[in-house]
Amino acid sequence: MLTGSIVALVTPMDITGEIDFHALKELVEFHIKSGTSAIVAVGTSGESSTLNVDDHVKVAMKVLEYAAGRVPVIAGNGANSTSEAITFSKLFANTGIAAGLNVTPYYNKPTQEGLYLHYKNIAEASDLPQILYNVPGRTAVDLLPETVARLAEIPNIIGIKEATGDLNRLAEIKALVSDDFMLYSGDDGTGCDFLLQGGHGVISVTTNVAPADMAEMCRLALSGDTKGAKAIDQKLSPVHDKLFVEANPIPVKWACAELGLIPNAVCRLPLTTLSEQYWEVVRNALKEAKLF
Repeated sequence: MLTGSIVALVTPMDITGEIDFHALKELVEFHIKSGTSAIVAVGTSGESSTLNVDDHVKVAMKVLEYAAGRVPVIAGNGANSTSEAITFSKLFANTGIAAGLNVTPYYNKPTQEGLYLHYKNIAEASDLPQILYNVPGRTAVDLLPETVARLAEIPNIIGIKEATGDLNRLAEIKALVSDDFMLYSGDDGTGCDFLLQGGHGVISVTTNVAPADMAEMCRLALSGDTKGAKAIDQKLSPVHDKLFVEANPIPVKWACAELGLIPNAVCRLPLTTLSEQYWEVVRNALKEAKLF
């Protein structure tokens, strides 16, 4: 059962845009030492949309290698093509990857029946456990609670990352699925309340820069310590907000570089580095959260 603070890990790159595997290894060590419960490799924050298939698989497998069984590793395996998502699932099956994080198909805007059949076919193509990932602000499609409930009946669909930021959605899904279906927040700003209202974990951007704080916040929330969890969440609220002044992962990569966690803030096109007008905005958020 994967619970707690789960980092949506950035993918460090050199100045040419090639993967910096030395920096990636250092990031994995940093998170393990800081108490992060699990690592998502090559999710949205890991630039899954700009990595080719070879890089995508290599990054996930290197994170698995570097983690060396100390924390579970989840691999992004979503695509807007069902056949491509099946390919990723088959590549990650029986490797030690704990689960695939499977974003709703973006751009092509399928119906709810199309979403159901998309995930059903992926789940049936391999034994890899699947975590649904609903982020309509990026994909232009919303995986509705009724469809989640249908999918939850498929044995290797084990949970959902719900990134609408709507806490009512959590209650709606909880009412429709079994207690062992895992519920993860994909929205740092509401993640604490999500846990306090019955969620199991946060798949987090903020954890990239504040892993120890996020781990403790999640621990307190899951243990029912509302006051303690909210105190940490309030401290981190500037970071939750300002890491989205431009499209993720642009600000969080810049913040990681600013904190010395990675050598630079290079992203692959069409993503760029953080616009200069936001440097002080993000830097001040880090300072306000006492991360400097």
